[in-house]
Amino acid sequence: MQQTSPPGRVLVVDDDPTVAEVVAGYLTRAGFAVDRAADGPGALARADAQWPDLVVLDLMLPGMDGLDVCRALRGKGPVPVIMLTARGDEDDRILGLEIGADDYVTKPFSPRELVLRVESVLRRGRTGPRASAGVRSHAPGRPDPVLRRAGITLDPTARRATKDGRELALTLREFDLLAFLLRHPGVACTREELMRDVWGWDFGDLSTVTVHVRRLRGKIEDDPAAPRLIQTVWGVGYRFDAPDTPDVQDAGAGAGEPDRHA
Repeated sequence: MQQTSPPGRVLVVDDDPTVAEVVAGYLTRAGFAVDRAADGPGALARADAQWPDLVVLDLMLPGMDGLDVCRALRGKGPVPVIMLTARGDEDDRILGLEIGADDYVTKPFSPRELVLRVESVLRRGRTGPRASAGVRSHAPGRPDPVLRRAGITLDPTARRATKDGRELALTLREFDLLAFLLRHPGVACTREELMRDVWGWDFGDLSTVTVHVRRLRGKIEDDPAAPRLIQTVWGVGYRFDAPDTPDVQDAGAGAGEPDRHA
């Protein structure tokens, strides 16, 4: 019988043994390989022993909290992080997104919803924003076109982006968001549309989108306090304004939708 490899290795970090056991059980039944840790040092040791594909990380840990663990993991290498937070800790949730967490789930939560979030984050990390982002697929075997706008060069296949020749250190979601905006210049998008088309969710806290836009501005704008590229459309959402002519390496793939004013 042919054996199939697990869809990914997930490190579950939570000091509550009941929560950790339930989460690990659901992920295992979904086919994931699961490691567990009860505190920050244990999580870092586990990650050093075998680097995970994704980390489910409780925000409130003894001694070294989840924010510190997330920072330490980010210093070791790129890895998607989903944070578990107590309901009402909005400031901490936003701070978690600010330092690079890809998503968060508030306690109490549905374990099945958490599994769906894990699957979504891992899937998008491997494929990028394609069908769910409203992007037409190219011919089989052909790479996605390299996008160039406003000094930004983004290669969806290599998952690499630069601004004026400088490498951009983007998280998984920041990369997907930038790719979507580059493909839809001049289009005013609501936060609900961005959550659906970039995150692939019909539910969730819209502050997730707001925080990621803020982080992305900090990496691509000359002056994030006075953004030129990602404009806020009051009462609607956001619009990417490209001051120069679109330049797509694969001319046959199409450069995206034509500009239209909000």
